[in-house]
This record gives sequence, C-alpha cells and structure tokens, in this order.
Amino acid sequence: MDPGIWSMLPPELLEHILSFLPLKTFLNLRSTCKHFKSLVFSPSFISKHSSGSPFSSFLLLSHPQCYGHFPLYDTIVGAWRKLALPFSFLPPYAAQFTLLSSSKGLLCFSLPNSCSFLVCNLLAKSSSYAFVYDSKVHSWRRFDGFRPLLIDNFHQEGASFNGSLYFTTPEPFSVVCFHLESGEWGRLNTQMPGELIFVRLASDTDEGKLYLVGGIGRNGISRSLRLWQLGNGGNWEEMERLPELMCRKFMSVCYHNYEHVYCFWHQGMICVCCHTWPEILYYKVSRRTWHWIPKCPSLPDKWSCGFRWFSFVPELYAWA
Repeated sequence: MDPGIWSMLPPELLEHILSFLPLKTFLNLRSTCKHFKSLVFSPSFISKHSSGSPFSSFLLLSHPQCYGHFPLYDTIVGAWRKLALPFSFLPPYAAQFTLLSSSKGLLCFSLPNSCSFLVCNLLAKSSSYAFVYDSKVHSWRRFDGFRPLLIDNFHQEGASFNGSLYFTTPEPFSVVCFHLESGEWGRLNTQMPGELIFVRLASDTDEGKLYLVGGIGRNGISRSLRLWQLGNGGNWEEMERLPELMCRKFMSVCYHNYEHVYCFWHQGMICVCCHTWPEILYYKVSRRTWHWIPKCPSLPDKWSCGFRWFSFVPELYAWA
C-alpha cells in the first residue's frame, strides 16, 4: 500500500478505518507510532470503538496465596483462564496489596502501611491514587446514625440501588441505606421475611433491581436458602428456593458460620460465596436455575480459607 496515499488521509477518516479493527489487533498497533497510541485517549475514536464490548466477562478469585496472580473464570464460555494479570506497571511498594473491590473493569486495592487506595484499569494499564474523603467539600467527613453497622458488618459490601448504598443490619434484621447525594442514612420501611438466620443483598444496577439472599431456620441453624426481590410496592417477594441437595452442600461448606457468606451480582447471575470454599453457588436470573462453578484446577488442595470472589468485566475506557 502506498504510504503517500495513507499520509494524505484526513485524521477523522483514518480513525474511522481503524475503528473497524478488532480491539486486540489495534492494541498491538499502538507501539508502531505515537498517533496510534494517542487514539486510545481520543474521545471520537472511543465513541466509535466502544459501542460494543468485545471482551468476555469473568469471575475473579482473590486469595492470600495468589501473590498477584488471580484465576479467572470465563462465564461466557464456561472455562478457567490461565491469564496472569499484568502488575508490572505498578510501583514497587505496591507489591503487597489487598484487592478490595471491582467495578466496571476497575480494580481497587489497599496499600500496606498506607491510608490510600490504588484504583487501576489493568487492561489499559492505567492507575491513580486517591485518599478516602468527600470530594464535594474536599475534606474528611463522618456520617453518624448507623456507624456500628459499618464496624460490625465489615464482611458485606453495599448494594447500589436507586442512588443509594443498601446494607443489612445484624439481628433484628433490617435494611438501611446511605444516600450518595445527601450523605444521609435511612431505613427501608418494609417487613423482613420471617425466621431469618442470615441475610445478604445484591443489586442489578442496569435493571434497577434489589435482591435479598437469606438463610431460613431456627436456633441459629439455617435449613434452607431463599431469594427475594424488592417489589414495586416495597415488599420482599420470594423468587426461588435453593434445591435441597444443593442447600445441604452449601450449609456444610459454611459450617453454619454465616459470617463467611457474601453475595454479589455478575452479568445476570446472583453469586453466593463463602470465604472457606473455592466454589461459587450462583442463580441464573433469566433461566431461574441454580448452579455451582467448580473449583479452579490450579488451586492447591491445602488452601482451605481466604477465598474472595469479584465480578470482573474488563473495559478499555474505564478511567482510574
């Protein structure tokens, strides 16, 4: 192809042509010239190339013995990936980090001996640093009212729903919310299901739905696992019950210590996990069916605790 012709192409036409390349091919071209590399940050090119996501979606496993290598389970093809995530661009002092959360292709780590977090996009290899503070008033803020909730329920994450973060309280069980705009705490005025032993929340932010996963039983022993959805009338409506055989396995995994149980939403799946078990129990909402994701074959058998799963959906243009 004549270089003279290509050099005379208008920039917007060249961007349009390159936008038809598979993303993996384009990323390999970034090293050929500065202009191609700069296109990754071009708003016009991003709008052309980001209309659909070419990536799969994964469930990412964090474990204290992984040392920066996170096994990935591809939920599209139903297989494990042996991809080691690239941490070579991280600063040397961030070698010992703890993965705290994952959202829209961004991973959030806590740094040792520091009051800061590291938020990075491992696909684009970008990162930034931030202290935890209120960005509106540029100062530290303390919100009173339900402060013991955040201390006693450190094992659960907030479920995002209607502009607020929702949490469950210890017994007597209830649901409280923190409004992200006003910074005010409130309580969800709805009756909780009876005979609850433990409760967790998960939310589908795309569809605007809030789910409750709970164990039902007596005397601190859960005999069944059920799933509810918050209805339009503000009441919990039961959706499904975990089949008996699967329920027996899950309860034996927990050893009736429900502090280890946590839930999250991932691409149409409600995942129910336990820190002491390397498998995931999940509910496929569209099919209304329960399934187990098997143990990652690369995990040693001697690993018996510390398993932490995250929803990981890579996005090239997620900014840290």
